[in-house]
Amino acid sequence: MKLCIALDMPSMQENLKLAKEVREHFSNEEIWLKVGLRSFVRDGRDFVRILQDLGFRIFLDLKIYDIPNTMLDCVYECHKLGVDMMTIHASCGKEAMRSIAKLLRKESSDMRVVAVSALTSFDEDGFREIYNTSIQHGVNSLANIVYESGIDGLVCSIDEVLLIKSISNTLFTVTPGIRLESSSDDQKRTANVKVAKKIGSDFIVVGRPIYNAIDKVGVIKQILNDMKL
Repeated sequence: MKLCIALDMPSMQENLKLAKEVREHFSNEEIWLKVGLRSFVRDGRDFVRILQDLGFRIFLDLKIYDIPNTMLDCVYECHKLGVDMMTIHASCGKEAMRSIAKLLRKESSDMRVVAVSALTSFDEDGFREIYNTSIQHGVNSLANIVYESGIDGLVCSIDEVLLIKSISNTLFTVTPGIRLESSSDDQKRTANVKVAKKIGSDFIVVGRPIYNAIDKVGVIKQILNDMKL
C-alpha cells in the first residue's frame, strides 16, 4: 500500500511548503503527491513540474468526464506532462475507456488511469438519486465495465475495495476519505489507515488530517507506521 498526500490547500505557497517539508523528512519512494482540480486550475502545469523536479511521483486528480474524443485528448496531454496517475469518471462509459486504454498502449505509457466509481461524498440516498441504484450495485456494474475496458483500476471508498477485487485482483484500488479518527466533514464513507491496509487498498489518499495538523510530519509518520502493521 502506498500513501498519497493531497495538496488541496488554499495557495500554491502552502502546498509547496508542505511538499518541501515532506521531501526533507521522507523518501520519495514512500509518498506520492496528489494535485487536485483546485490546485491544477489555480497553479497549472508549472506547479506539477515543480513537484516533479522535487522528485515526487504525481497523481493528477481531475476526474475527467466528457465525450470520448475530448477525454482522449485530455488523457494524452496528461501523458505528455509525465504524471504517474490520473483520474477519469467510470460513468463516461466503455467506448471512452477502451479508447483511453488503447491510446496508452500505443504510447507505451506508464501512466495509470483510475476511474472514479462512487464519490466518497455520496451516501446511499445521494447515490440513488443520481444513479437510481444502490452504491454496491452501481460500483459492481461500473467496476465490471472498467475491467472490460482495460483501465487500470478504480477510485472507491473502503466499503467497495473487496467487491472490486472480487471482479479481478488486477484492478488497482485508490481509497480517498482516509481519516485518523471519525470526522464530520463532507466525506460520508471513510475509514482509518489500519482498516484500509487490512481490506487490501493499494493506494490511500490523505489530505486534511495531514495539512490541518500542527505536527504534519508526526501525522505522516503515524500513517506510515499504521501502513506497516
